[in-house]
Amino acid sequence: MKKILQVFGVFAVVLLMSFTVADFFSSMTKVDYVDGSKTLKFTTKMNTEHISNAININPNTVGYEAEVKKYVNNRFTVSVNGSPIRLTFTGSQVNGESVWVYFESSGVPAISSLKITNAILLETYPKQINIVNIAYKGNQKTMTFQRGKETNEVKF
Repeated sequence: MKKILQVFGVFAVVLLMSFTVADFFSSMTKVDYVDGSKTLKFTTKMNTEHISNAININPNTVGYEAEVKKYVNNRFTVSVNGSPIRLTFTGSQVNGESVWVYFESSGVPAISSLKITNAILLETYPKQINIVNIAYKGNQKTMTFQRGKETNEVKF
């Protein structure tokens, strides 16, 4: 009986170890083109703890939104048809484990190519993967970014 309990104990430990939590690092950005106003709207979702660690500030701090804005502006750039466009930060929202960041660019001409550099959290989390989904005039494109591949381009 003692042998059976020992074997069962070892089996239980191995089983519990197989369920250890593996960190998953990702961000998701949705890009929508509003034809009437010629505006590209960006919505980025990040993990609250991860972005807070990257900018080294508590999400409940007064200056949090300004730091998130500065961080994203330094790590996310867009070019349309080979020309860089200016992104305007329109807000952010902390919702539990997620931070939502909103920015846009107006006066965007018809898009034949869209080049994005997305280095969000890549320096802090080497296994970070950033995904960008683009909706433009009925076309859907997806880009992925990771350390060593911070820039991607799609054609329409």
